[in-house]
Amino acid sequence: MDFTLYWFMLPVAVVVATCAMLSGIGGAALFTPIFVLLFPLLGPEYVLASTMTAITAALITQTFGFLSGLIGYYHRGLIDYPLAGRILRVSVPIAVIGALVANLVHDSALLASYSLLVAVLAYVMWRNRPPSAPHSGNPDGTTKTIVDSRSHEYTYRIPRLGLRSYSLTGLGAFLTGMVSVGIGEVTISKLSRKGVPIAVAAATSVLVVIVTVAFASTTLAVQLIRDGGWTAVPWDLLLYDIPGVLIGGQIGPRLQGKVAPHTMRRAIAVLFVILAIAMLSVAFQKYGS
Repeated sequence: MDFTLYWFMLPVAVVVATCAMLSGIGGAALFTPIFVLLFPLLGPEYVLASTMTAITAALITQTFGFLSGLIGYYHRGLIDYPLAGRILRVSVPIAVIGALVANLVHDSALLASYSLLVAVLAYVMWRNRPPSAPHSGNPDGTTKTIVDSRSHEYTYRIPRLGLRSYSLTGLGAFLTGMVSVGIGEVTISKLSRKGVPIAVAAATSVLVVIVTVAFASTTLAVQLIRDGGWTAVPWDLLLYDIPGVLIGGQIGPRLQGKVAPHTMRRAIAVLFVILAIAMLSVAFQKYGS
């Protein structure tokens, strides 16, 4: 391994992690296309061994990035822990199943699945707006108030998570384990639609993502090491990605509230459309080869 090869990923990782913290999406949603689309353009020495390797590296990177962000949100006091726990009891086991399935699927199918998912997410993020009434999430009137470290008060109705919500969580978790995208985007969108303030929704989503992704990435890494040894994991890439996302994970929570959430979501939605088209073209190329 050449441990100087991916030096440029340090600043890239800082930017990606910052955007992920601000929007609540999973950073792997952006790292996976960087590894799959950008690296081949730089030269054959940059290309990762397989799509599964790229997904594994993206999820491991995201785990550290969200750990850093989680610390930031913890200090802000914005995380709704009981709400996160209700989501995690579904997301963790299903994400592990998705990671096990990924090893059985052709690269073209993984890339096509990624493309379809981010296209749907782009539409949802473009159309989604938080409810105008801050207490519209639960008709029984049960409310909760969170006061953050800056003395900002967030009062909202505790959302009910029915069969539809848990089904979406399961789908997002499965796709996260298989193609690196889903749980963060589903969680932030679902919570904001149910009336949870965007700052609390983003912080809670970060906790859900880090636990879910930690289990999924561990499952994928174990499979890579089992099949190809310790060198099957791109440690030379992670050497720069991990410090970058640790830095970006601290910057994002500090900027929370300074960037309009609706503007951030729409910018990510446009980017997702571009990535969906590009990744789909790569999927067709791999299918034909």
